Amino acid sequence: MWDAPGLVAGVDEAGRGPLAGPVVAAAVILDDKRPIRGLADSKTLTPLQRERLNDQILAKALCCSVAQASVEEIDTHNILQATMIAMRRAVEGLRLKPAKVLVDGNRLPTLDVLAEAIVNGDARIKAISAASILAKVHRDRLCQQLHVEFPLYGFAGHKGYGTPEHLEALLRHGACVHHRRSFSPVAAALARTMGEAAALDEAALPTPALIATVETVHLDLRAEP
Repeated sequence: MWDAPGLVAGVDEAGRGPLAGPVVAAAVILDDKRPIRGLADSKTLTPLQRERLNDQILAKALCCSVAQASVEEIDTHNILQATMIAMRRAVEGLRLKPAKVLVDGNRLPTLDVLAEAIVNGDARIKAISAASILAKVHRDRLCQQLHVEFPLYGFAGHKGYGTPEHLEALLRHGACVHHRRSFSPVAAALARTMGEAAALDEAALPTPALIATVETVHLDLRAEP
């Protein structure tokens, strides 16, 4: 099948696995006349490399778009469908409409343009690599903001993933508003928190007072006539 001539956009996501925060997707149309060296799967790059490439992509690409699906949408639709929603929003947010969209993975969002899913596309297709970098950098920055808001959970370090430190914080402090309620570790932490709250409420109930009933017996001690 011959592809129609025109612009090609790469699409990828970041944040499907974490226990907190939105899932982020990016779409990028690269400029063949302004190549960017070093593009690769964002997971293989250091944070510094991602930051530098992020700036180059924003400066040299024909157009870029970053979108997300909220925690509420993740809990309502499930993480897969929320990821598809974020990807569709990213494509729709492009200033230029592509003739074809290349999506990392084996599933496609609902789009009004020709699209193809490519397994390991973030390592094989430069436009998808660029999208993976934008999505990852954007989401990491969101996690930095979450850390400022809720420092007890350590979002700046684990980026919302279920590390031992994060799971321990969940058990100790319960879930915050940015945690995904539909994910089992968060649901378990919420159940435990609710159970402890119920136990405290029960312990706080007043103890029923003991009422002693005294029976009065009248004796007639007068001698019989």
